Amino acid sequence: MMQKRLKRFIRWRTNNLNDKQYMLILSVVVGILAALSAIVIKNAAHSIKELLTSSFSGQYANILYMVYPAIGILLAVIFMRFIIRQEPGHGIPGVLYSISRKNGIIKKHNMFTAIISSALTVGFGGSVGLEGPTVSTGAAIGSNLGQTLRLNYKQITLMISLASAAAMAAIFQSPIAGIVFAIEVIMIDLTMASVVPLLIASSTAVITSYFVLGKAVMYPVYLHDPFILSNTPYYAILGILAGLLSVYFTRVSIFTEQFFERINDWRIRFLVGSITLGLLIFLFPSLYGEGYEVINNSLQGNYDDLFSNSIFFPYRETGWVVFLLFLAVIMFKAIATSVTFGAGGVGGIFAPALFMGAFTGLFFAVTTNHFELGELNPSKFAMVGMAGMIAGILHAPLTGIFLIAEITQGYELFVPLMVVSTISFATMKIFQKNSVYTYQLARRGELLTHNKDRNVLNMMKVSKLIETDFSIIPPDYTMEELVKVIALSKRNIFPVVDSTQTFLGHILLDDIRNIMFDRDLYQTSVENLMVSPTFIINPDDSMEEVASKFNDSGKYNIPVLKDGLYVGYISRANVFSSYRQKLSEMSDD
Repeated sequence: MMQKRLKRFIRWRTNNLNDKQYMLILSVVVGILAALSAIVIKNAAHSIKELLTSSFSGQYANILYMVYPAIGILLAVIFMRFIIRQEPGHGIPGVLYSISRKNGIIKKHNMFTAIISSALTVGFGGSVGLEGPTVSTGAAIGSNLGQTLRLNYKQITLMISLASAAAMAAIFQSPIAGIVFAIEVIMIDLTMASVVPLLIASSTAVITSYFVLGKAVMYPVYLHDPFILSNTPYYAILGILAGLLSVYFTRVSIFTEQFFERINDWRIRFLVGSITLGLLIFLFPSLYGEGYEVINNSLQGNYDDLFSNSIFFPYRETGWVVFLLFLAVIMFKAIATSVTFGAGGVGGIFAPALFMGAFTGLFFAVTTNHFELGELNPSKFAMVGMAGMIAGILHAPLTGIFLIAEITQGYELFVPLMVVSTISFATMKIFQKNSVYTYQLARRGELLTHNKDRNVLNMMKVSKLIETDFSIIPPDYTMEELVKVIALSKRNIFPVVDSTQTFLGHILLDDIRNIMFDRDLYQTSVENLMVSPTFIINPDDSMEEVASKFNDSGKYNIPVLKDGLYVGYISRANVFSSYRQKLSEMSDD
C-alpha cells in the first residue's frame, strides 16, 4: 500500500513540480525533522544527567564520577554491538565517507542509533559532545528521505547537507552557523541551487527549536563593550595558543584512536578506556559530560568548576593550585574525549572544542591580569577562545566566528573573533594538514574538498574502470602464434602473463607492426618482443593517483597489477568518460 502511494506521489510530483521547487519544499521538511532529532538528543542526554547527578554535593569528590561514565559507555557498546550489530563510529566522518564513497547512502538505523548511543554516553558522563551525533542523525534522515523519494545522487547529497546544517542550527539556535558549517565541514558547494535550500532548512530548524524549547540562548553572555584596539596583540597570542592546542587535541585523538585500534578485544578497549576516563573525571569533575554548565560559568569569568566536586576543593583559594588546575583541565580534556571514543562511546568533538576554548581564553585572561601584563575581560577572551578552538580543531574558522557571535549574542566581538579564528586556523595548518574529522579519509584518499575536479576523481572507483578483454599471451609463445592472436583481437596491447598470473610485460601492436609479417622472424619468442611498462596502477590507488599517472606517462593504457599479478588495464578514454559522467551527475541543472 505504501509503495503504491509513494509511486503515485512521485508521478504527481514529476507532473506538477520541477526539481528546484521540489527541493525547496523538501528543505522545509528536512529542517523540521533534523530539528526534532536534535531536540530529542539534547533533552535525552540532559535528562539522564539530571537524574544521575542532581543530588551531588559541590564540596566533595563523589565516587560515582568514576562509575557512571563506564556504565553509559557499556550500555552504548552493548546497544551498538549486540542490538544494531555494528561497531560504534564517529558521526561526521561517517557522513563525509557516505558522500564520497557510498553515493550519499546512509543506513536506516543511523536515524536513531546515534540518538540512543550518544544520549547514554554523554548523559552518563562521557567526555564528548552531542553535536556530531546530532549532525549524523540529521544526515541519515536527509539521506533516507532522499532514497525513499527516489532522488538522484546530487539531490541526496544536497539533502544530507541541508539536514546537517539544520541539525547544527537547531541545537545551537544558530541559523547562519549551520549554513557555514555545511559549507566548511560537509563541503557542500555554495551555488544558487544550494544556498536557498540551506537558508530555508536552517531557518526552519531554528524556528522549530524556538517552538519546542523557547528562544533560549545556549550561552547567555551579553557583552556590549566596544572593541579595544590595544588588545589586538593579546587576541593574536590567544590565536596562536588556540592553534597549538588544536594541534595537541588532534594528535592526541589520532594517537589514542590508533592505540585502541591495536586492541582487538572490545572488552579490553572498554576497560582501558572507561577506567582511564573514570580516573580523569574523579580528579577533574569538570570533565564530566559535555560541559555545558562549565562553559557557561567560564563565559561569566567564573572558574569555580575547577574545584566543584573535586578533591582539590580545599585549595580553591591557593593561586598556584588554580594555575595548575587550569592547565590540567585543558590538557586532560583532549585525553578524556579520546578515551571516551576509544572505550566505545558515541559522541562528537564540538563540545570538547568549545570547552577547551572557553577554558583557554579564561586562563589566558586571568593569568595576564594576575601578572599585571594587561587588563583583559575574562568573559570576552573565553568567548573568542571557543571560536579559536573550533577554527583549529574542526578546520572551520567561519563556523567558529559565526557560531560564537550568534550563540553568545557577542556581535561586538566580530573583529577579535576573526583575529583569533584566522590565526588559530593558520597555526593549525602549519602542523596538521587535516582535522580530526578528515584525517582518516584523507589518509585513504577519500576526502571531499571544495575542488570539484578532485571530488569527482575521489568518487570514481578504480575497480569499476578496469578492462579485462585483452588477449593474454604466454611467455613461451612465438611471434607466429602471436600473429594468430592479433588477427582475432580488437585490442592493440597484449599482456604477457605466465601460468601463475604474474605479469611479465606487454607487447604493443605499434612496436611490431613493421615486422609481424616477416616470416623469417616467426620463431622469435614473445619475450624478445615485449616491453616493461614504466607506469603501473595498483587497484588500491586513488583515482587522483591514476589520473596523475596518465598525465605523467602520456600513455593511453596502463596495466593494473596487484602484488605483481595481472588484473587488467585502465584506459585514458575510460577514465575521462567516467569523469564526464560523474561531473554531469554532480553539476547543477
